[in-house]
Amino acid sequence: MKIKSQKDFYAGLMYSAFGGAFVWTASGYTIGSAARMGPGYFPILLGTILAAIGVLIMVTALRKGPADGDKVGSWAWRPLFFVLGANVLFGALLAGVPALGIPSFGLIVATYVLVPFAALGGDEFKLKEILIAATVLALGSYLAFVKLLNLQFPVWPSFITG
Repeated sequence: MKIKSQKDFYAGLMYSAFGGAFVWTASGYTIGSAARMGPGYFPILLGTILAAIGVLIMVTALRKGPADGDKVGSWAWRPLFFVLGANVLFGALLAGVPALGIPSFGLIVATYVLVPFAALGGDEFKLKEILIAATVLALGSYLAFVKLLNLQFPVWPSFITG
């Protein structure tokens, strides 16, 4: 059978793989019942739903698609590097890495580094828009995580706050 949409087929395969991994990992936990859910109930439920959506997408990709087969393109290495690297950098700056001598820079500074670094993976770099996005993200993160959820993690650099 010919795959009519390779992009959809491989996306469905990825969904099914992640869903199956969730189910397999959570199967070691107590499941419980709908009335008294155990720690494995929700991950197994979501993993099953995700895997089912993946299978549905794969079946649809075998039946429907453009005439050229909707081929999968080459890897986009630049966005992949910058977006993943921005997240690693954010984590390192947020809490610090004592083994490497990197102090904690806190949420605000880490956010202002994350956004421009991730933006380097895009096609265009507009500094004004990036700084506005970083400000909105930093303010929103501060309000949501520190003020509303009362999570305890550094907001400002450790060398400023002590």
